[in-house]
Amino acid sequence: MRILLTLAMIALILLCAYGMLHGWRKRSRRQAAELPPFPAAPAGLSTVEPLLPPETGVYVGTTAAENWVDRITVADIGHRAEATATLYPEGLLLDRIGASPLWIDAGTIRDARTARGLAGKVVGNNGLLVITWAHGEHLLDTGFRGDDKTGYSDWIAAITQRKAANESA
Repeated sequence: MRILLTLAMIALILLCAYGMLHGWRKRSRRQAAELPPFPAAPAGLSTVEPLLPPETGVYVGTTAAENWVDRITVADIGHRAEATATLYPEGLLLDRIGASPLWIDAGTIRDARTARGLAGKVVGNNGLLVITWAHGEHLLDTGFRGDDKTGYSDWIAAITQRKAANESA
């Protein structure tokens, strides 16, 4: 009897895992049809002086701006990863370890703020730096949890300043 119960529990766990994987893949296909391809970082970026020193931390994820738990899962954008965030005059580069880099062009950035959670990860009061940006016709929020959260105000000020410079140009 105990073996049957154990096998039933294993089958239930496998069924749940299959359902989650199927849902993730279905969401990825739907979003791939709705969203344009994500841009690549411009060539020669390593020769440009960053606006702020690079910040290490964790890329939390990207969501629809209207819904902080609606994770974008296209390609590997939905995967959390250790990352280094670097702000250039041309945009923001999230160089993710074990995943493709995420480039956010300066002209697409709409807002920068702190938040307590994004993409199903809640980290406490103002623990995330969240960048709102336009991707095609969609507004997205990208979350980054820096190792040094005391610098978030510098990041927000620099991004806001860059956004104002782009609007006046």
